[in-house]
Amino acid sequence: MSRPRLSVLVPTRNEEGNLDACLAALAFADEIVVVDSESTDRTVEIARAHGARVLVRRFDDWSSQKNWALAQLAHPWALCVDADERVDAELAAAIAALPEEPAADGYRLARHNWFLGRRIRHSGWQGDVVLRLFRREAGRFEGAIHERVVGLPRVEALPGALLHHPYRTWRDYERKLWRYARANARMAYDAGRRPGPLAMLLRPPVRFVRMYLAQGGILDGGAGLALCVLSAVAVFLKYALLWDATQRGPTIFDEGEDA
Repeated sequence: MSRPRLSVLVPTRNEEGNLDACLAALAFADEIVVVDSESTDRTVEIARAHGARVLVRRFDDWSSQKNWALAQLAHPWALCVDADERVDAELAAAIAALPEEPAADGYRLARHNWFLGRRIRHSGWQGDVVLRLFRREAGRFEGAIHERVVGLPRVEALPGALLHHPYRTWRDYERKLWRYARANARMAYDAGRRPGPLAMLLRPPVRFVRMYLAQGGILDGGAGLALCVLSAVAVFLKYALLWDATQRGPTIFDEGEDA
């Protein structure tokens, strides 16, 4: 084996529907570590059945969770994969072909996104690239939501892709809709943003027009229409929550929090 020694990190929380396929595509790794946020389903059982080492930590935010787990990995290179992502064969081969001492400190990976079983090629989801493979001691995650890796001076790209299936069912979208709207509103509130109710009226249609027309969502057919409408709904919820927090205080973000 000439490639660098590699640990794969997979964060989870109640991912029994996704985890089996995710881990099956990671057989090339020297180590698989699942950092679990106190799942109540079969997530941990599935992880162990694939030979993964399971770490359990109460969730606070995505960056803290991943940075804590990075320090527990055994090997110098880390590949971070979400449970709803799959490493395709081309990407696995590209990783296997890396030299033992790569010239880069990290690699950007293309990500192909699906919605309700359909590949979304427009709607602002095209050209999705994420930095997920890197020297463990050189990089760290920043950002409470939509976190990203920082601190890498030399970054290149690898062929292949992560196949991303974030919303397989309507229930998936429903479950994540409130969670992300609440998290985005809280982040905006903590940053000092205090928009009035007019934002609830204006920002959702702006989001829809941008995704559906300017970014080509109309070319994604019915799935694109549904995605663009639901994205506008998510924007409405964010600004509704932010407006409510302005009136009643930030404790509203904890109302209805998922167990």
